[in-house]
This record gives sequence, structure tokens and C-alpha cells, in this order.
Amino acid sequence: MSDKKKIFWAVTVLAATSAFSVLCTLTVQAYDRERKLKQLKEAAALFDDPTPQPLSRTVSCSQTKKKRKLIRLNEFGVPAGHTELEDIPEKHADEEEEYDEDIINEQLARNRVFFGEEGLRKIRESFVVVIGCGGVGSWAATMLVRSGVGRIRIVDFDQVTLSSLNRHASATLEDVGTPKVESLKKYLAKIAPWVKVEAVVDLWTKDTASELLSGAPAMVVDAIDNIDTKVDLLEFCYRQGLPVISAMGAGCKADPTRVQIDDISGSAEDPLARATRRRLRIRGIVTGITVVYSSEKPGPEKASLLPLDEVTFKQGKVEELGVLQDFRARILPVLGTMPGIFGLTLATHILTRIGEYPVGEYIATKNRVKTYDTLLHHLSGQRTRVEGVQVVPFDIDDIGYMVEEVFRGRSVISRETGAGRIALSKWRAGGGWNMQNVVLMTREEMKKHETRVLKGGENVEDVYPASVLELVERRFAEERSYAKYRE
Repeated sequence: MSDKKKIFWAVTVLAATSAFSVLCTLTVQAYDRERKLKQLKEAAALFDDPTPQPLSRTVSCSQTKKKRKLIRLNEFGVPAGHTELEDIPEKHADEEEEYDEDIINEQLARNRVFFGEEGLRKIRESFVVVIGCGGVGSWAATMLVRSGVGRIRIVDFDQVTLSSLNRHASATLEDVGTPKVESLKKYLAKIAPWVKVEAVVDLWTKDTASELLSGAPAMVVDAIDNIDTKVDLLEFCYRQGLPVISAMGAGCKADPTRVQIDDISGSAEDPLARATRRRLRIRGIVTGITVVYSSEKPGPEKASLLPLDEVTFKQGKVEELGVLQDFRARILPVLGTMPGIFGLTLATHILTRIGEYPVGEYIATKNRVKTYDTLLHHLSGQRTRVEGVQVVPFDIDDIGYMVEEVFRGRSVISRETGAGRIALSKWRAGGGWNMQNVVLMTREEMKKHETRVLKGGENVEDVYPASVLELVERRFAEERSYAKYRE
């Protein structure tokens, strides 16, 4: 055999040997990984207790299980089975389950690359409370757990219903009739059993506030759809200095490009956000609360809150027909995807804040500061023309409040809108320059009003139809009800 052939066969044998060695190594690693994963799944199965739980407050995982098991590790730090707590000496009864960090790190590998070691560490050491575990809250909680948040408390008084299944993150047919938080906790344990999930079947109220928000959470998620409870929760967090992010209305929305994050003072086109802003303003809170909302505009051809049928209406007071007092009785149309988008947006905000990821300031699709400034100058110009006095007793915030809150951005006369078309005008010539005598109209309407009413001396009753007069008085009455609370 020639030297060239000898060299060829030697190289071939060496290559084959190396390939076989690599194959053996990969096979062993794959087997070891599968073995660890199987053990982890077995550990997760320990949390899946099919026994129905009563509608009572449950705070810790151990309180909802008949048996709690401790994961034992071998000398290599790999789960090697479990031991019943009954078999563990009393001094070890409070020990936490331990899981293989290699498996956890692999599951969170993408998050680690994204946030970096320090960012992921902060996320894994964080504690988040989610109040409301319906369509929005369940998605937020699910992604927080999937992303490595180390401890989460989920709070909801309600049960899973058939109608929940179009939007809930995890509920299935077999969960119908069971508490939402218990259903969600069971699901989360199958994803990341090392995350401490506290399921609380309870209604958040002022009386339960301190207990349900105890533990210094890094963030509180408000996913409540009842306005009274929502405002109470937001005020409590604001007064206590607890970081909170609130979900506004996902119902009747269908445009995912309109979902955004902003301060409560900047939210728009959302009836729930408007009602929340007004009630918070009464309590002296104008800004400082982050919200997720949709700026999608409503319309007559779009979905809206269903009216009560005649049979339901005859049953008595509408406010008493809900599951709980003050909870809505009418059906709000919901496209199942939208609560999910809201929940994922909430979770993204929380993770980037806790992990200190450099997102920067969010881009608001609506920034009307320039518009308000223009309207303020136009109103000052009107007073100069009418009375020879240039200054009006309003600032930018007052103008924004009148435009957005009192008149909903629409002319009281034609109901038209548009930043380049609207103007503020004094209403009655004999009245003062205050929020109960300034209305929103188009610029063309403002010129005619100024000529006939403010300079011409005509009464508004002689110039405008009853429908306009009634709308203006309704808006003024609404403003007067809030004026006594405004500083």
C-alpha cells in the first residue's frame, strides 16, 4: 500500500472515530437533558391537584394541597425524587422545594440574553401582585411567570365561566365553575414550578387592601373592570407609593395598533379611562399612574355595551343585578384577542422596568399640548376683542381638561371634532370667564357666536335650538359637580 493510501485511511479512521465520539457525547447530553426535564415535569405534576377548592381565601401553595412534597437533589445537584412532608423531620417541614438551576437557566436562556445577567437576576428576585385574573390579568400573569418573575400573587373573587374561554389565557372547559386564580395557578405550575404563586380567592376592597398588597411588591397590576374598585385600588397604590400599572377598557376595541402606554392624564378615547380620570381628579390625583389603553375611536357601526332586555330591566334596579353589588350586569362585547394584547403590554412594561431595560419614553400617538396652547391664545384673543382684557384665568391643563373631559373634544353645536377646527368660546355674554361659561365649538361657529351673542347682545336661547342648550347645560352641570373638589 502506498504512503498516500495509508495517510488517507488513517485520516478517514481518525475522522470516523472523532465523529463517533462527538455523537456519543451529544447522545449522552441529550439523554441527560431528557432525564432532567422528565424529573422536572414530574415535580411540576405535584402541583396539579384536581380536588375542587371552595370559594375561600387561599394564600400559599401549601394551603391548597393535601400533600406537599420536597424535591431531593443528588450529589450532582439534579432532582432525584421526592419525599412526602409527612416523612420529613419537623425541623425541615418549612424547607422550600429546590430545582435544577441548569434547567431553569435553559428555560430562561432567551430572557438572559435579552436582559443580561443582572437584569434577569432582578426579575427572578421580584414580587408582583396581579389584581383581577380575567382576560387581561391572566395573560399578564402568565407572561410574568414565563419570563422568570420569582414570586407572584394573583387575586380574583370570580369563577371561570363558559364566556371566559374566548379571552382567558389558560382556562379550559374543565375549569368552568372553579376559581379563576386556582385554575391559573394550576396552569402556571406546569410552566415554572419554581415560581412561588400565591392564589387568593377574594375581592379587593379597602378593607383587604393592606393584606392583599403586603410584601412590598415591585409592581401592582390593576386588571379590574369595575370602576369603583379600580379607583379605590389606584388611589391606595398612589397614596402608599406602590408602583402600579392599570389596564383600561379592552372591550369594544379591535385595532391592535391603537393600544399604548401613557400616564392616566394622557389617555384618550376610552370611556373607562375617562371615568377613572374624573374620579381620581376628585380625590386630588391628576397624574402619576401608568395605564394601558386603546385610543381607538368608537363609532355607531362598532360594537358597544349591549342594552338591557325588557325582562332584565323589569327585575329591578340595574345596579343590583350583577354578580356583586356595583359590578356591571350588561354584556360588554369583547374580541378575545384584545385583552391578551393588553395583558402582554402590561407584562412587557413590568419586565422592562424591573429588569431596567433601556426602553426610554413611550411614544404617545396623541400629544395635544400645542393644540391646547393655540386654543388658550384664541380664547385670550376673544376676551381682548370683546372686553379689551387679554388675560384669561386658565392654563394649559385647564384647557386640556375642558376640551377632553368636559366636551369630549367635540363642538357643542355641530358635534364636529379635529385639532385644527375646534375653538373655545365664552358662552353667555353676561357670565364670567370660568369653566361653567366656556364651551367648545368650531372656529367658524366661534366667530358667529362672538358676533351675535358676545358683541351683538342676543341671548343664546334665541340663537341655538333646545338640543344644543340642553347639551351645554348638561356639560356645565357635570363640571360643577367636580368643581368643588378642584384646587
